[in-house]
Amino acid sequence: MLLSQFDYELPEAAIAQVPMVPRDASRLLVLHRDTGAREHRVFREVLNYLQAGDTLVLNDTRVIPARVRAVKETGGRVELLLLARRAPGEWEASVRPGRRVPPGARLYVPRGDLQVEVLSRTAAGGRVVRVSGAEDADAALLAAGEVPLPPYIHQPLADSERYQTVYAAHAGSAAAPTAGLHFTPELLAQAQSLGVAVARVTLHIGLATFQPVRVEAIAAHVMHVERYFVSPEAAAVINATPGRVVAVGTTTTRVLESVADEAGRVRPGAGETQLYITPGYRFRVVDALVTNFHTPRSTLLIMVSAFAGRERILDAYREALERGYRFLSFGDAMLLL
Repeated sequence: MLLSQFDYELPEAAIAQVPMVPRDASRLLVLHRDTGAREHRVFREVLNYLQAGDTLVLNDTRVIPARVRAVKETGGRVELLLLARRAPGEWEASVRPGRRVPPGARLYVPRGDLQVEVLSRTAAGGRVVRVSGAEDADAALLAAGEVPLPPYIHQPLADSERYQTVYAAHAGSAAAPTAGLHFTPELLAQAQSLGVAVARVTLHIGLATFQPVRVEAIAAHVMHVERYFVSPEAAAVINATPGRVVAVGTTTTRVLESVADEAGRVRPGAGETQLYITPGYRFRVVDALVTNFHTPRSTLLIMVSAFAGRERILDAYREALERGYRFLSFGDAMLLL
């Protein structure tokens, strides 16, 4: 399939710049995959579509303050975006402007009085850096950083916790699992009171999730690597589900499908995944999906098209735009049944 088949016109005005208050007041477009029928709801009404015996699976990753502002020895400004901690004091990061920061360059982080040495380039074009200047250099680096918002959000966020899910627990992401931003503690408690089980897995999201696909043949795209963890307890709950497994977000879907065997049983453990879900993929675990509206020509749009059908997804997107839905990270949600 071609990337141009996953394109649509997204007006700037449709991109949500601030989160909804309260969280569960976002709109919800319900798409029935078997018939193509669509319903328009408020997100808290998602409870009407959950049933006793279902399992709601959440990604409990927490966004780290991954954007770090530094200066070069020449005085030029540099921005580091921390992607993954490789060892104590050593990080993989993207750097802007990257062309002017070769291996061997030394940077200074004024906010934490830290020194950063660029060790090497990565295969993806990033850098491996080593930080020093504090007893706990990693903690000092994160204390000097800011929560990185997606590049299409131009308004500052008054409360950085609004870019975290209410169940965020394990720090490690450079971006939020945004489908989960709609849930409140009360909504999760109500779901459980209906007999819906809740399981938590972890996938640490890298900034590569926002990078565009640059090849026209989607099969030629190389998916970025992300780290995951599935506990034995979570796997047991998911495998014992008598009803549907409802994944909250594409990141949760990616975890579950990465660790499933041919029979659809989830295996606990930690690891890395490069799973790239495209149309034709056979889903082994996920029966229903809560997700946001995604950017054109993206791996996320390709994934939801694999789950619900490309034409039905694009038709739903067109209707959502006509009805004034809010798109992308702080936008409204879809429930794919």
